[in-house]
Amino acid sequence: MSTETPVSGDAFKPDTVTPEGSRTGNKPAATPVKLKQTGYWHDTEIHLTIEGGIAANPWTTSGRNFGQFFLDRANTVTLNQIMGSVSHPVADVGSGYGIGFMVEMMYGSDARFDPTIGMADNALTGLYQFAPTQAHVDLHAPWLVHNGMDFQIGQFYGIMGAEGIPALARPFYSFNYASDYIVPFETIGILSTTHLNDHYNAILGIDAGNSTSFGRAGNNNKPKGYVGVSFTGLLADRLDGHLIGHFGPQSNNGAPVTSADGWTSAGLGSKANGLMQYNGDLLLTYHLSKTLSTTLNAIYLRDDATRNDSYGVTGYLAWDINPSVTLNLRGEIFRDNTGSIIASYASMTSFTNMLRNAPYPYFIAPPTTYGALTAGVTYRPDFINRHIRTGKLLFRPELRLDKSLNGTQPFNRAASVADPVIRDGTNNMFWFSCDAVWSF
Repeated sequence: MSTETPVSGDAFKPDTVTPEGSRTGNKPAATPVKLKQTGYWHDTEIHLTIEGGIAANPWTTSGRNFGQFFLDRANTVTLNQIMGSVSHPVADVGSGYGIGFMVEMMYGSDARFDPTIGMADNALTGLYQFAPTQAHVDLHAPWLVHNGMDFQIGQFYGIMGAEGIPALARPFYSFNYASDYIVPFETIGILSTTHLNDHYNAILGIDAGNSTSFGRAGNNNKPKGYVGVSFTGLLADRLDGHLIGHFGPQSNNGAPVTSADGWTSAGLGSKANGLMQYNGDLLLTYHLSKTLSTTLNAIYLRDDATRNDSYGVTGYLAWDINPSVTLNLRGEIFRDNTGSIIASYASMTSFTNMLRNAPYPYFIAPPTTYGALTAGVTYRPDFINRHIRTGKLLFRPELRLDKSLNGTQPFNRAASVADPVIRDGTNNMFWFSCDAVWSF
């Protein structure tokens, strides 16, 4: 799939919805391990990815990198994720039908922000947590059109945004604001992809919402869903992309709860069932050559519960200098109109508690227009990899500058329960990071 940071010479190609209908990047480009079976099970694959790194910010006084989910801990060497999966590609089972599956789990600091409520979401509560990330059956059916339809049924990653949660599903160690804050991370439901022709796919799905389940484990009893189109190989096989929307009530319909120290929960009561959230995503990737590509990602979010309109535009440039080195550049402008979207979740369980309607500590900023510039390198050391019998190793150092473009000062400070809005920080945050990823 084109969501992976490549290990051999292809420029980074952010997510498009493939004919399998998934934006996961869950298969590392390194050679997978196949179980030694016969028949259908012969193509079963096992993958393992381990990512660790540090996000260095010497100027922070809060110990946090504001505006970051997964890299929120400043100046701390972190095991971000150990991600393992067992999968089988969709394989022919006769009469034009096919079946496959994916089961994937993650352990590490990233799991704090990738739970699914009702699926072991409170199993661990420290810096390193556990999260089931995928558990779906994949079906192909020869229905409606010549090329048929594909279905994913179960738990799967959200299909919006340019940067995926798996380490190899993005070009940088850090995330852009849009992929961190306003696209669904995990969804449980049914997603269909109808292959209209060799270039266009229609997308339709129904799900429980962002990182929640159905029934008592859900935070809202109204359905949500995807609708959109993806395309590949346009303009002489140079242009890929998608236009996708996700719609439905998303706010928690539980009664609000207040903790002894004054923090409140996200519950809005039954009125939440009628408060819509509209999320739209446009992604275009143009391949200038075999080694150079550029990508544009535009995202919009309207949340009736917070009366907030947030939107951002991110541009990418990826250049494969040689098979061992890829240069990646990223620029983003993101607007949070109320200050309620971009937040620092202060405790180890803040994000999960927000989803579960439990009180949680957080810090936010005034309404802010954020700008961010990132330059990074993906380095695949051949002198090491040629001696590794299983898997591949890569390093991703990066330099990043975040800045408030409208005069607010949200960075490098904390706030308090009495006033969780950061007003006296700095108007920029310069930080440098590096991760290492080993995968097979």
